[in-house]
Amino acid sequence: MKKIGLAAAVLLAMTGAHAYQFEVKGQSEYVDTTTNDKNYTGDLQGTYYFKNVDASKGPLAEAAFLNKASNVSVGYSYEQYNVKNSVNYHVGTYGVKGEAYFATPYTASIPLYANASYNHTNQDFKNGKNDDNGDRYALEVGAMPTNNFLLAVGYTRTNPLALDTFDIMNYGIAKAYGESTFSGNKDYTTARVKYVGAIDGTNMSIGFEGKTIFNNHQAAYGLKTDLFLTPALSVGVSFADTSNLNSGFDHVWGANVNYFVTPAISVGATYVKANAKNDIANSSTPSFGDTDTVGLNASVRF
Repeated sequence: MKKIGLAAAVLLAMTGAHAYQFEVKGQSEYVDTTTNDKNYTGDLQGTYYFKNVDASKGPLAEAAFLNKASNVSVGYSYEQYNVKNSVNYHVGTYGVKGEAYFATPYTASIPLYANASYNHTNQDFKNGKNDDNGDRYALEVGAMPTNNFLLAVGYTRTNPLALDTFDIMNYGIAKAYGESTFSGNKDYTTARVKYVGAIDGTNMSIGFEGKTIFNNHQAAYGLKTDLFLTPALSVGVSFADTSNLNSGFDHVWGANVNYFVTPAISVGATYVKANAKNDIANSSTPSFGDTDTVGLNASVRF
């Protein structure tokens, strides 16, 4: 009877729970570029929230943001990339990130926000070249002047190709790679805005996020919007561009769909199309070129 009771409790948690404290996400993308030969990525992220997250109100995908849920995450991303008749290499990135929402006696009505992250990337070349290792440190601070509306600024320090594991999970490998190459292995600053709100008179909501990067008088920006048709189902589009002629990409388009089969289990699909800044089809250095990616993802909350 104890075993039956335990199984029933687990089943209930997986199918009907409206609160959670752990979340595990997995993702894989098929990468098709000017230079590569049918490669895939694999990404995994685990998040612990310091308090239970109430997922009974608003879009399930944005429950943590709506709850202002402080958390800590760890992630790992792996990509194997085979350049036709040239360089073959494996890229592994691991990272840790902390995110906090808090108030002070002077900002009781305006919650403050901060996040800090560290990522390490190893490029393991398979043709006799020395491996490359890169480190990425990022800090972001901000405030929520109104409910569900975040304004934040940040600073990132990076050196040879250092990807962001959490950006890979949220936006895909092409956009994460484009941001890293945009920086030119130098420090840069960021500004970000995010909003999620209900559409009056409907069961729908809208989400919006924008980010701008500044580096050496050059800029890049990204925009993403999601329409939550129901709390469980959303569709979204995204766009990114840059003024940096030495960056890897410009005109990066994306689309996504996400569905919560239960309040605790979600599945989704993504598509990203990125145009290269320059014709690098014959380049002997690791670079994506014109890129299309198709991704599948899933998450479990408990």
